[in-house]
Amino acid sequence: MSTSDPSVFGLIGLGVMGRNFILNVAEKGFSALGYDLDPEKVAALEEAGAQTGRVKATTDLATFVSGLERPRRIMLLVPAGNPVDAVIESLLPHLEKGDIVVDGGNSHYRDTDRREASLATAGIHFFGAGVSGGAEGARRGPSIMPGGSRDAYAYLKPVFEAVAARYDDTPCVAYLGAKSAGNYVKMVHNGIEYALMQAIAEVYDVLRRAGKWDNPSLARLFDTWNQGRLQSFLVEITAEIFAQPDPYGTGELLDHILDKAKQKGTGKWTSQDALDLGIPVPALDASVSMRQISALKALREKAEPLFPAPEGSVLEADTLAAEAEAALYFAFVMAYAQGMHLLAEASETYGYELDLAEIATIWRAGCIIRAGLLASITEAYRENADLENLILAPGFARDLRESLPRVRSFVSLGVQSGIPLSVIGGSLSYFDAMRSGRLPLNLVQAQRDFFGAHTYERTDRDGTFHTEWQ
Repeated sequence: MSTSDPSVFGLIGLGVMGRNFILNVAEKGFSALGYDLDPEKVAALEEAGAQTGRVKATTDLATFVSGLERPRRIMLLVPAGNPVDAVIESLLPHLEKGDIVVDGGNSHYRDTDRREASLATAGIHFFGAGVSGGAEGARRGPSIMPGGSRDAYAYLKPVFEAVAARYDDTPCVAYLGAKSAGNYVKMVHNGIEYALMQAIAEVYDVLRRAGKWDNPSLARLFDTWNQGRLQSFLVEITAEIFAQPDPYGTGELLDHILDKAKQKGTGKWTSQDALDLGIPVPALDASVSMRQISALKALREKAEPLFPAPEGSVLEADTLAAEAEAALYFAFVMAYAQGMHLLAEASETYGYELDLAEIATIWRAGCIIRAGLLASITEAYRENADLENLILAPGFARDLRESLPRVRSFVSLGVQSGIPLSVIGGSLSYFDAMRSGRLPLNLVQAQRDFFGAHTYERTDRDGTFHTEWQ
């Protein structure tokens, strides 16, 4: 390959995501240079990008780095963990002060903080940039969540804004904050994603088992929902999943897919950090737990004949559909509310200075959790940047009040039918706790003081007290 004309943007890791992202960059008018150790991936990229005339690739790292404009803009799309450190170590001897390295994978935010501090000693700028939208999003326009040096972002901004998804002609990318802000926001994005997916699965379970809905009927229902307040990428693809025929026989493919869901860790990280920060995210927690329970297939099959499911009441189809829609909307709002609450606390604790309205804005297109209600979330935080929780926003408070009777009826049906509703039921319990001015934790405090002399506070006077319990 010729390196006489330096490329504007470099990308390391030419798997499906990397190849699609760099082709997106080239099609938006930027010369791009790719690097991978696999000659087949290099050849595949050059063939795919031949028509643009702006894509080159190489298997030689020195050639790759020397073929980039200064300051170099290099993005990594490699698996999180040790592979990122290995690539950085191999890159360092070839880099110069002022160069910019972007990790576009799902790295843990603490790893990003460590890498940024280490590279800063050599004058290298390091970014953690969450990229959401999957392979198709990388190709056609993802949501991008970068965090790092504000000054260095000026060099990335033209490329990122060009390749990002657009909503009302606004690019779904923004500088989010210092250090690992981008990776943290992407982590919470994924935690919300877990909860939304599990809530959809729970509604499907009730409709299928208690309501006896078949897949074609579910496909039509979800398609209808996608035209209303539940409009979202996940509801849209769920409708398509219900309609997908089985390539190996009759009926729909969904009925032949094993009920064991995998995970890559970002949902768990979200729950762990929320616990550390003292922010309740029960919908996100429950979605992680349900994936863990799903993995215990053999155990579940042993328990099933021992505990037959009760026969719950069967609702008229239109009534059940209305209750399911209300329950799913309620669970969606709770998932976003918990995620945004966590982001607000993390911003203060870690010094990110996050703009929650900006985050909701860049999630409106391109990413997996894009949904129509993000426009209302954006508006809520623009009207009140210090909003403590979405349930306090006037518009959401009104919607939640109107939805509650149907939500309670839907959860009751699930309980009566022996159908687990960890996210939807947990969301209702979270909401009821958050709207309760008084909780029974006074008893817990008394218990702690009784057995451990841990003291307690009183409602009628200041100070800390201990009682010698009889």
